[in-house]
Amino acid sequence: MIVLLMGVSGAGKTTIGELLAAALGASFREGDAFHPPANVEKMSRGEPLTDQDRLPWLATIAAAIGAADEAGENVVFACSALKRSYRDILRAASARLRIVHLSGSEQLVRDRLAARRGHFMPPTLLPSQFRTLEPPDSGELPIVIDIAAAPDAIVARICAALGHPEAGASARAEGSR
Repeated sequence: MIVLLMGVSGAGKTTIGELLAAALGASFREGDAFHPPANVEKMSRGEPLTDQDRLPWLATIAAAIGAADEAGENVVFACSALKRSYRDILRAASARLRIVHLSGSEQLVRDRLAARRGHFMPPTLLPSQFRTLEPPDSGELPIVIDIAAAPDAIVARICAALGHPEAGASARAEGSR
């Protein structure tokens, strides 16, 4: 299984990705780690990336997705993948790729970003992320998850939607609390 957690900065891709990977017995790969230094520097200065900035980054992530597919690995990737064209690049790397959109209101994400420390992405770029966001449509077969819930509940919902065998028990236990 190869899962792509997508969404704006501050949606919880890393937190949920690490927990989801553990629940699925998969490895986790953070999309931000694939950025070239120039992209990180640009975002650190509060400048949004352009498509031209993002294409080499997306190609590198697509190559990692393709390599994981070839090796038969189970991997959870976190990548903003805000536009359909970006997701098309990533989906072309593996027919096994499942897209999970971590979705929430701009105010909720803004509040989370205000509390976050030590990340290169400044909260001032959040409006540009929401302007750029093209939520996945039904043709992409996305799993759309509201990020307002607690991380464990979000992971249980994703596992259940993916049909993970242990997820049903986790989701039922979560619902009975």
